[in-house]
Amino acid sequence: MDTSHHPYDSYFHMLTPALTSKSEEFTILGYGEVKIEDIWSFLTKKKWRKPKEGIRSYELVSDVLSMKVGEFMNYATVEAFKSPDWFSELDTEELQELLVPKDR
Repeated sequence: MDTSHHPYDSYFHMLTPALTSKSEEFTILGYGEVKIEDIWSFLTKKKWRKPKEGIRSYELVSDVLSMKVGEFMNYATVEAFKSPDWFSELDTEELQELLVPKDR
């Protein structure tokens, strides 16, 4: 989970059943396994970017259950593009060696 503190982090354990349900929905819809920590990260970084004072737990549950698959997938795609370049540490000779077919 994200190391920065979010005002709603104290609700994480209470919202675990709703997060699990949403994770299972992704699996049923054919999107593979999505961890509840990834869903939580999306919610805290995007949906709940501006936390409300005096939020009720039912509002948070509603936000989790009404989350659209497309919203999450857009977020996950952008986060994947932000990740470090996996090939930046390889020099060009090593990269060429990896890309040359074995039958040569």
